Amino acid sequence: MRTIIRDQAMRREGGAQLHDKFMPRFNTRLTPEQIQRYTTSGAWPNRLLTDFFDDAVIASPYKTAIIDSRGAITYGELALQAARCAAGLHALGLRAGDVMALQLPNWKEFLILHLAATRIGVVSSLITPGSRDRELVHMLKLSDARLLVIPDQFRGHDYRAMADRMRPELPDLQHAMVVGQAANPQEIAWDTFMATAHPAPNVPLPHANDVTEIVFTSGATGEPKGVMHTSNTIVAPQLALAASLQLKSSDVIHIASTIAHQTGFLNGVRLPIQLGATVVLQDVWNAEQMVEWIAKHRITVSSGSATFLLDLLRAKNLEQCDLSSFRIFRCGGGPIPRTLLREAREKLPHVGIHCGWGQTENAVVTLTRIGAPDEKLLNTDGCAQPGMEVRVVNDKNQLLAAGTEGRLQCRGPFMFVGYIKQEALTRENFDGEWFDTGDLATLDAEGFIRITGRLKDIIIRGGENIPVKYVEDILYEDPRVQDAAIVAMPDPRLGERACAFVICREGQSLDMKGMQAFLAERGVAKVYWPERLEIAQQLPRTANGKIRKADLRAQIAREASSLVLSPQKS
Repeated sequence: MRTIIRDQAMRREGGAQLHDKFMPRFNTRLTPEQIQRYTTSGAWPNRLLTDFFDDAVIASPYKTAIIDSRGAITYGELALQAARCAAGLHALGLRAGDVMALQLPNWKEFLILHLAATRIGVVSSLITPGSRDRELVHMLKLSDARLLVIPDQFRGHDYRAMADRMRPELPDLQHAMVVGQAANPQEIAWDTFMATAHPAPNVPLPHANDVTEIVFTSGATGEPKGVMHTSNTIVAPQLALAASLQLKSSDVIHIASTIAHQTGFLNGVRLPIQLGATVVLQDVWNAEQMVEWIAKHRITVSSGSATFLLDLLRAKNLEQCDLSSFRIFRCGGGPIPRTLLREAREKLPHVGIHCGWGQTENAVVTLTRIGAPDEKLLNTDGCAQPGMEVRVVNDKNQLLAAGTEGRLQCRGPFMFVGYIKQEALTRENFDGEWFDTGDLATLDAEGFIRITGRLKDIIIRGGENIPVKYVEDILYEDPRVQDAAIVAMPDPRLGERACAFVICREGQSLDMKGMQAFLAERGVAKVYWPERLEIAQQLPRTANGKIRKADLRAQIAREASSLVLSPQKS
């Protein structure tokens, strides 16, 4: 094991001169001035995830690294499997700058693959397990993925059949790997792949300013955007988070958010390895199981959207298990009801609930701190993390007075380096180095923010962004639909659900089952489907013809208390 790590160090020394031979495959907004500034300040340590991992392996090879629904693995075992996987990926022809798409649940194979890819400079592209044909094809094409890794089955969905359907549309996708049973000779079975030995690849290690991650986020622009991060831009926020919450290698970190989403990835993959800690991966959310696992595995830290916290507080076995080890829940990923924080204080008085705000583009930017007064803990979304800056401006990018609502902007070492193949969109979202987040907020005199709304037309359902325009555009493909608008309706558990207001074409009709069948036919992920349908004769519009969504939101909010929903599983 030490030989493996020593070989990596030797390749790092030799690779310093060889690195320039690899031409960058991605257009980014990274500048020499930024690199010098953030390196000099210490925000960018110029370390890969594998550097932190090697430290942990040397320090504690027999320590449990990962616990998932199917077992556990130590740091030493993880090192051997990641090394074998890296050799296998190289044998498949993957090289520095190539993209590997990971559409896996919260399983240990995800971490093995990401560590292996990092070793040889392959970029990990994250795709949530809930993504389906239409958006998946878009993501794979946008990233030029050469390898797609999927489960055979998960939560009743056949991923192999989906891969077969997509293959004719993806001529550049060279390999599909299946964790589980491969269905045909075109697919690589994970167990067979890992059982085949290959020589260790003699390649230079990547640089910490190379793109290492592409993660997709949905917004008002419609189809998912590919957010690019380097090792430095995703190492930095996790170092700051660990410092702010006083996390250590002795912590046991739980994550139920999918690790193919930025929240789950940073907190369930990157953070534990950077700390040398143990991670407990929950692949199917169940609050009672989390309570049992806290007691069984002595979990100390978890994070997720307000939905996870609400379900945890309502778990039937909350008072029946020993939760004394549990000390921190970091809440983010969408609107956070303040009444929920007060309920958490009552039911879990020994647990620190820390609210934060961030995005796929910039990780956790603001966070409430340990020891902060209740006024800040319960009523704000925290203050800027070390190295990051936030400001609230008007439409002319002029600073607003403390307490005045305006557009929230941020800048600093956590920022992404661009949207893949969308340089113009990247430029549009920046005012110099200030990123326009699309959120509305207030900033008090002490530097604490409070998110008050969103300019971007998205719905956040249990921490998952629903791309409104994307779904609306597909609804317009339905020959029965004349006009459509999707808005958020409040929900006590998930924060928001999607409601579709539809005007039908003359002589046509549409019901909920018909709308869902159409979206399924078009390959839209179920989590994106509207959960209420309102058939309207007309939609309120502004003088220039735009639909007044604020009026629709107000209308559905008034009716929310009387709505009878059949919730989908989150």
